[in-house]
Amino acid sequence: MDMINATDVRKNWSITLDNVAHERPAYIKRTHDNVAIFSVDTLNMMLAGYHFNARRFKEKDGSVTLSSVDLDIVVNDVNEEAAKRRLAEYIKEYAEEFYSEYSYWSKAPNRQSHIPYVFKALTLDTESVMEDIVCRNGKI
Repeated sequence: MDMINATDVRKNWSITLDNVAHERPAYIKRTHDNVAIFSVDTLNMMLAGYHFNARRFKEKDGSVTLSSVDLDIVVNDVNEEAAKRRLAEYIKEYAEEFYSEYSYWSKAPNRQSHIPYVFKALTLDTESVMEDIVCRNGKI
């Protein structure tokens, strides 16, 4: 792998960003740190296989409950469409809160598996998150 020295990146910041945005990701080495930078489009391609999976439960009152399989979020609303919209809004909110305290949550063993979903939600609008929710019937 072609590692770029951090000093060279600093000197050529604009060129490095142009290359990352239009050509390919960059791998940067600084003393003991190795980092990668890439465009949001590349990030979206890397996360394309991740979907927001939910279990669907039809309640006795006719409402629908959706329980996220990958994140600790449960919503209930009058129908599946409304429940998906609410779940998408909560996913976006969760992702923003997770990211705002990333140094804490990313180290929590029970939250590390959330990281790809957080980044996916951060790069999508609420409507796109909603479209990416895959519902399957839950156990009754």
